[in-house]
Amino acid sequence: MSDITVTPLVHPGEFTDMLTDVLRSGARQLLDPAVEAEVESFIEEYADHRLEDGRVRRGYLPERDIQTGIGAVQVEQPRVRDRGGVNGDRIKYSPHILPKDAWRTKC
Repeated sequence: MSDITVTPLVHPGEFTDMLTDVLRSGARQLLDPAVEAEVESFIEEYADHRLEDGRVRRGYLPERDIQTGIGAVQVEQPRVRDRGGVNGDRIKYSPHILPKDAWRTKC
């Protein structure tokens, strides 16, 4: 018989229960369309500033994790080409939902 009473601790973000997986999946299903809507709004706002080839979307940045109260949620951010503005100024897309330096939600 063994007298070992050590219980391994679960690290934050490493939940394995089914409910947490459902919540993370739901968070991603809500976040993806919101990010896409923000990008489409930006593209429509600057529709008259097209690049020479007419394209504005450039795929996606690598997925990254945002730490939330239910653990890490993977997010994917679209890439948008910089556009020429008035007097040679560049118009650069900077998302409000997923700022570049965001790595966790405000609790």
